[in-house]
Amino acid sequence: MECIRCHTLCEEGQRFCLRCKAIVEEEGEPCSLKDVTFDRVRSGATEDTLPMDSSSDEEDFQDASDLFLDLYLGKDEDTSQRVQADSLETEPSQQMDTAVAELSSPGEITVHYVGSDSVSLSWRPSEPARRYELTYSCNTQREIRSIQGSNSADVEGLFPGTEYTFSVTSVTEDGNLSPVITMSMYTKPLPPDKVKIDQVSSESVSLGWDKPIGVTEACLVTCSCDGEEVQKITTESNTLTFSSLSPGVKYSFHVSTVLKNGNQSKSVVTYGRTKTHLESLLLDLGLEQHYTEKLDLSTVLQIDEKTVTDEPAQTLSALPWIFLKRLMMVNVTARSVKCTSLEGEANCDASFCNIDLDLESLVDNLDSSNVVNPLDIVTALFLCSNGFLQQEMVLKMSMCQFSVPLLLPNCDTEECTLMLWAMRDIVKKFRPHSLADSRGFVEDRIVLSDLPMVSFVRLGECSLSKSQILNKLLSNPQQYHDTFVHHDMECGDSPRRISNGLVEISWYLPSGKKNIDIFGEAIAVSNLRGDISSFETQYSFLCQTSAAVFVFFDNLDTKYKLLTSQHTKAQLFLVGNTQSKSFSIDALKRTAAELNLKKSSIILKTKQINDADFVNNLRNTVGELIKNSKSRMPLEQMAEVAHELGILVDEDYKECQSAKLNADAITSKIYDTPQYKESQLPLQGQIWKELARLEKEECRLRKAGNQNLEMYKSELQTDKRQLREQQRRYDISEAMTCFINAISSAGLERTYFLKWMRMNLDNMARKNLSGLRELYKEKSQNSSENKDEIADLDRQISNSSLGTEHFLREMGQLYESAVLLEEAEESRQQLKHLPRLCAELLLDGFPLELVDGDASNIPLRWVSDVLHQLNVLVQPKSKILVVTVLGVQSTGKSTLLNTMFGVQFAVSSGRCTRGAFMLLIKVKDDFKKELNCDFLVIIDTEGLKSPELAQHDDSYEHDNELATLVVGLSDVTIINIAMENSTEMKDILQIVVHAFLRMKEVGKKPKCQFVHQNVADVSAHDKNMRDRKMLLEQLNEMTQAAARMENKEENKSFTDVMEYNPETGNWYIPGLWHGNPPMAPVNAGYSESVYEFKKNMIEVFQNCEASGNNIMDFLEWTKSLWNAVKYENFIFSFRNSLVADAYMKLCVEFSKWEWSFRKHMHTWMTNAETRISNFGTIAMKYQTEDVRDFLHHLKSEASIELVQWEKNLLDNLTKYYEQADGHVYLVERYREDFANSIKSLKREIENSVLSKLVADVEIQQGMNKLATIKKNYTAVMEEKVLKLVENCRKDKCQRPDQELDREFEKVWEETVQELSFTGLKKIDIVSHVLSQLRSNMMQKAVNEKLNNVKLEDHGTKPFIVSPGGFLKKLVNSIYMNENTRKTQAMADNLIDKCNEFVRETVQNKTNYHDTYIQEILHMIEEKLEANKNLGTSNKFELSIKLYVCGFASRAFQAMHEQFICANNPHWCLEQFKGKYLADFKDLFSGQDQCQKKAAEFTNLCLRPAVEACVTNSLGLEMVDVMLTGQNAFQFSSRTFFQYSILKQLLSAFNFDNYVSYICHYEAFVKNWILNEILKHFSQGNKMFELEKYQLNGIIKVINEAISKAQTNENDNIKEFLQDICRELGEKLVIPQDALEATMILNNSNQEQFSHWLKTSVVEMEQSLTEEFQKAEDVKHKLKRQKIKPQNELFTRVFGCGKQCPFCGAPCEAGGEAHNEHCASIHRPQGLGQVRFNDSRKLCTDICSSAVFSEGSFKCYETNEEFQPLKKYREIFPNWHIPADPSIQASDYWKYVMAKFNKEFAKEYVSHPGDIPPSWKRITKEQAENSLRESFSIN
Repeated sequence: MECIRCHTLCEEGQRFCLRCKAIVEEEGEPCSLKDVTFDRVRSGATEDTLPMDSSSDEEDFQDASDLFLDLYLGKDEDTSQRVQADSLETEPSQQMDTAVAELSSPGEITVHYVGSDSVSLSWRPSEPARRYELTYSCNTQREIRSIQGSNSADVEGLFPGTEYTFSVTSVTEDGNLSPVITMSMYTKPLPPDKVKIDQVSSESVSLGWDKPIGVTEACLVTCSCDGEEVQKITTESNTLTFSSLSPGVKYSFHVSTVLKNGNQSKSVVTYGRTKTHLESLLLDLGLEQHYTEKLDLSTVLQIDEKTVTDEPAQTLSALPWIFLKRLMMVNVTARSVKCTSLEGEANCDASFCNIDLDLESLVDNLDSSNVVNPLDIVTALFLCSNGFLQQEMVLKMSMCQFSVPLLLPNCDTEECTLMLWAMRDIVKKFRPHSLADSRGFVEDRIVLSDLPMVSFVRLGECSLSKSQILNKLLSNPQQYHDTFVHHDMECGDSPRRISNGLVEISWYLPSGKKNIDIFGEAIAVSNLRGDISSFETQYSFLCQTSAAVFVFFDNLDTKYKLLTSQHTKAQLFLVGNTQSKSFSIDALKRTAAELNLKKSSIILKTKQINDADFVNNLRNTVGELIKNSKSRMPLEQMAEVAHELGILVDEDYKECQSAKLNADAITSKIYDTPQYKESQLPLQGQIWKELARLEKEECRLRKAGNQNLEMYKSELQTDKRQLREQQRRYDISEAMTCFINAISSAGLERTYFLKWMRMNLDNMARKNLSGLRELYKEKSQNSSENKDEIADLDRQISNSSLGTEHFLREMGQLYESAVLLEEAEESRQQLKHLPRLCAELLLDGFPLELVDGDASNIPLRWVSDVLHQLNVLVQPKSKILVVTVLGVQSTGKSTLLNTMFGVQFAVSSGRCTRGAFMLLIKVKDDFKKELNCDFLVIIDTEGLKSPELAQHDDSYEHDNELATLVVGLSDVTIINIAMENSTEMKDILQIVVHAFLRMKEVGKKPKCQFVHQNVADVSAHDKNMRDRKMLLEQLNEMTQAAARMENKEENKSFTDVMEYNPETGNWYIPGLWHGNPPMAPVNAGYSESVYEFKKNMIEVFQNCEASGNNIMDFLEWTKSLWNAVKYENFIFSFRNSLVADAYMKLCVEFSKWEWSFRKHMHTWMTNAETRISNFGTIAMKYQTEDVRDFLHHLKSEASIELVQWEKNLLDNLTKYYEQADGHVYLVERYREDFANSIKSLKREIENSVLSKLVADVEIQQGMNKLATIKKNYTAVMEEKVLKLVENCRKDKCQRPDQELDREFEKVWEETVQELSFTGLKKIDIVSHVLSQLRSNMMQKAVNEKLNNVKLEDHGTKPFIVSPGGFLKKLVNSIYMNENTRKTQAMADNLIDKCNEFVRETVQNKTNYHDTYIQEILHMIEEKLEANKNLGTSNKFELSIKLYVCGFASRAFQAMHEQFICANNPHWCLEQFKGKYLADFKDLFSGQDQCQKKAAEFTNLCLRPAVEACVTNSLGLEMVDVMLTGQNAFQFSSRTFFQYSILKQLLSAFNFDNYVSYICHYEAFVKNWILNEILKHFSQGNKMFELEKYQLNGIIKVINEAISKAQTNENDNIKEFLQDICRELGEKLVIPQDALEATMILNNSNQEQFSHWLKTSVVEMEQSLTEEFQKAEDVKHKLKRQKIKPQNELFTRVFGCGKQCPFCGAPCEAGGEAHNEHCASIHRPQGLGQVRFNDSRKLCTDICSSAVFSEGSFKCYETNEEFQPLKKYREIFPNWHIPADPSIQASDYWKYVMAKFNKEFAKEYVSHPGDIPPSWKRITKEQAENSLRESFSIN
């Protein structure tokens, strides 16, 4: 065994450790707590030093560690405890020694000090003791101490609070022991450690502490207040809860430990304050933070995960949020919120399995800890909300027919607040019986309504449920509603914790139907919660403001004097229950007498009267009271009474009052609304409407007639400028100055101001418009007969309408007119802050008017700058999702949005929503990832098919404009359909389908949800399956009709243009009201259905694919959509920079892919050509004899490469469209075009590569035959020379050089004579070309003409296109007709292209092949096909082919002859005659040839090959440099290329350049590209660096080939050289003649030859480097390139080459296979040589405007007949000419034409055009800016 304290090993059975005397435990047993504690104490932790942690969660608690008391015994304590020794048996044993018997024991033990871990003892000495043994022990410890020379001991290391036994015995010198004297005692206990408050409520405090060391029986805890003991509890636990405490009181808690013997430690003290009832409830509800930091409306409305979760409340803190969530959805079940615990459900489930039912538990299990009275939740929320949330809560509670707080109590401060501001937003509409006959009604703000108020209070306990009786009083039997919370409602029986003292108010409002209405007049009903004896202030308030006060009672014995003591203006009624046990008729009589009450003022419920009769009696009393009472007080006046009684008023805040003064200062001066608007808001009147009209006319040009369009547009711009000038002449009105100053105020004051303004203006509107609206409604019943009257009434209503939106609209117009001023103008500076103000309002939850419904226009500059500022304010959190609702007017669109999102759109302030308004809703941070946005943008629109607008001629157009705009802006569109308006549904759907179709065409496909309102049946979804099917059929029909109108007939069904599922995209919502208004609450079915729809909408938002729109994107869409909407033909006028930017990015990416493909195939082809050139030579690595197999192999290899690269590009395209950003969804419709372009590119490259392979292989086949002949000649000559050397050596004598020369010459001549030189045969190229031409034209029925053709006679003179027919020839002499001119230009261009091809082919110095002429014929056919609109005939085709073939055949004949001459075997042999002679002399003299032969091989074989390789590779590298360097931008896409050219033209501003660009576009572009290349590579050493880079690569390959050849075992130098050539065969084309000449007569040593060869290569590298560096003529180098960089760049940026049929602007569409041609910027048509028929003046019309005008045109394509410009696509279906993004977009070409008008006229043999004055004002800087705008360059 092992000692647990000192770990000494002890013998088995030994109880005490011999070393430390501790009790030995069995090994493996855990240590006892006392032993562990002993070690701790022994280590020095005494009661004086033990730490105490008494930290508390409550700020009022003090640290208990500061209050420790000294634990040592004080001076006044008895420190000399004397303990009598136990009487011991002293009878000696018979075996005991006599001396021992005579030894006396020590005297009694005295205790001098007792501590927690030590004691001090002494005892009376005994004689003759030499020493004493002191033994002390407890249950876990035993110690023996030997004490010598003293009769006292200090014992330490004891356990606190432990009972010890102390024994003392005397020991003599001989070791004898005396009898033992014993005593027992407890060490002092330690106090508890770390006392802390765990939990605090209003009536309880929970404590906790750590148990002290030692054996403690219990802890004594005392609770005191102000020195008086409240409760004392002893507990064996270390936690304790004090209950039944008073709320809000500070208590002290003393905790001490108690031992078994009753001893206790010093106490530890801590303090705590109980929470008040309010604090406790707020803590339970999780609202404690919001008591000081008030909840605001935006926080409640923000979208988060809880918005769409239906989980029941698991904790009390969830209850307020569920209440708010339901209330914001106007759900009448909002007050029925209860906490459901998971444990309760589990127990409930278990009980079903329990057979032995414990019925008692069903009775006793009344757990109210998770139940809160609904009134407490309402009160808590109102106390924790700011004024605007309170206002919204009261409004929604009123809609639900809930009572609302009139006096809000605060039980902590014992104050209450009159909720006047909170009720200001309630507007009620009712028809009192006094107006029933006239069908009149009252509509007013409830706080201003002069209604009698009847109050209901309680005195003492009452057995009647006052609130329940009130509900019955206010409800029809068939329409009962719980207006007031009562005991029998869910959680209504829960004790009220903070809502006692609450005064609620509700109203009864008659409908004018006497058989339904309970009361004939409107009344207010108030209800005080709690006993009036506890809330005398509230009772006094009600007595002074009510017409009558009904006091409910049971017993009047004690408190009746309260009724007599109050000063009351109200009539008192007593309501009692005689059935109550405490009812006293005597007390009632006494009270009635003192109050002078009549019998009619006392209402009693007797045994004979049931509830219904009792309520009827009460109702009759109230009814009579209303008729007779003249005591009425509007709620607004009650504030005076409240002030007198010391009741707070919620409107008394400084910000609210200051804002009210500001609002009143504006609205108090409004007497005549139309006149006020004219004087104070003049900018939005007729001027603004006229500006809107001019803007649309500027686009539509309907009234231009026969005027010059640009001149007409200039006049319109002048009119606009004058109107703006007229606007600027107005000073800022007094009202607008006050308005702007007020909204510039900080914080809540601005919000209060706008709310006051809205309420004041609405109040005025109700007074001014009520009569007009009723009359309008009456006249609209028969609109066909009263059309003029209705239109006049509409104007009156419009003029009399005035809201905050009018002031904000005026602010926008002030800003718009100011920004046209110079930057430094004071007026502009004063107003530049306005957009930021409006952006702040948006963030505060106020709507921004997007479309002015009165002018049907958008103030774009104002809206743009507001959204810019909004973007700045929210950065970087600017991602948005946009929701729009569309529908027929008055179908509940705005109400639907208000219910779904709680947003503040005006539902009915004088008129319905006019125009379109946008509003922001914040998405909570933790939900942003789910929705992928930071804000929801809600857009509410003016009702389509509105009766007001129906009177206007352009109403359908207006609806279309609005629908198109908002659908285009939306991610999700809600289409609202009311079943009673189903007759108008078709019209609205037609408009909507048009809008969706247009959006699909411009790259947006918003999601669609149909909402069918006023469908009550629960099975509506199933029953309406047939209706949904019919709806879809109608939508499909409308889609087809709209597609025909928009010329987009490929759209056959609605789902082609919309993401719409008939099953999930239709929602059926019942009617809004449950019963008959005005007393009807909101239908619970309506709220629930809208909530389900909202949840679905959130899911739709989550699934919105890559909307990714941010605020700036939204702005861009707004601009472009509105610009397109202003044109009649939306689809063809739409132009959006986001779409343009997305398209541009795609084009740039596609260009990169395309170049990668082309470059790879160019590289592959170069490699293939090298292999072909080395075919059949020693340089070919893999020898094959069959040339057909070799060609087949190359074709297969090419096909594999082409297929792989086509797949790569298509994969790239797919991946590009799969990316999340970049707005790729906007260019989805171009995907097929680019896929087709990839396939077309592959076919183009394939045709080129395969034809080249065939030609090269066939030419090389002939070259190989020639090479064989040359090789044989070389072998013969080598043999002859070697024989000559041998003969000469036989003579064994020296011969002079002259003699050697003669011998060599003789042998050479003899050998040449012997050889029969047979080279390539000369062929007749003209015949070959003519043969190919015949084959080509075989199907064209022109072969007869070809039979007598002499090709030599063609192509010698200029090609002239002549018109057919005598008359046209006569006209041609005067003026060439348009078609002939275009055909001539096309022919000239084609001939130039063919000529260039011929030149490049001849430059290659190759032999003729038929594929060359086939390529030319193919080029001609392609060009003619591309220009088939010119109507060229077969005859024309033949003539131009003959012309081209004529000059091509002559060039190819010369090339062929030159090739034959250059490859003549005799000439080739003669070429190396000198080399043969030199080798002969070397061999004869025996001279070492290593160095010489190495130099020869390098210079004759390697150098030409290296130079050719560098030259061939430079072209591709130069293109790469141009695409990646400083020129990357201009060559990255066709659009950027156009921008770069036009910008450079503007910089140079040279007329000749412009003429060349316009009239000879292709030639100009080629020349421009060439100049750019020359300019770039002429700078510095750029060309040299490229060449050096290529050279280094080749030299490296050569050195590697030499090194590799050195490793092979070769018999002679020839084999060595062959190995080198084979290694280089894939890279270099070694000249075979030179190689053969080098290898013969070579006796070099391989090792030495290798050394000199490497040296020669180094010298060659140096020589070539110097040569490259010296060469400065880049143009010459370009000519030598096999792959011309200018041609590659031209192919990249030139595109399809099509030009606008009106102005000649080049097409910029990406890819080759695009279906539509387009240009970013169009020109005045006069620049494209268009002139007016009669005047011959150059036309100034710009096609981007003209095609939307009423004008017409004629050309060859129209058979010289006039066609409407609007129908240009019928003539040119592949051309898309969108509207300019702005009026300034065409300034570039306007500026050019204005400056060069006369010059162009002279050039085109015309008269100068009529230049509009506005063009002459355009500056060069403006022209450049317009260029940037048109090409979307930032």
